[in-house]
Amino acid sequence: MVLLEFSMSPLGKGESVGKYVARSLDIIDKSGVPYRLNPMGTVLEGEWDKVIGVVTQCFERMKQDCNRISCTIKVDYRKGHTGRLQSKVASVEKKLKRSIKQ
Repeated sequence: MVLLEFSMSPLGKGESVGKYVARSLDIIDKSGVPYRLNPMGTVLEGEWDKVIGVVTQCFERMKQDCNRISCTIKVDYRKGHTGRLQSKVASVEKKLKRSIKQ
């Protein structure tokens, strides 16, 4: 299983690109892949082919009306582990002996 964090933004579309992010989030949400949106990107969890497929769908949609796109992708693979969207945070909270802001 992988955790894949990505951020994809069009260039040359002005300061606010929220409508493009929202379009990607619609694709992500409809994919059924577990995810977490954060202020700087989105984290997906699943098998490699599935999560990279979702990123590809977001890219294909964005390139329909964006001539230049910036994308960063970060991947953490760990064999045999699932549910890490929650468990990684829970592990830190356990060590701190308290909840953290999310």
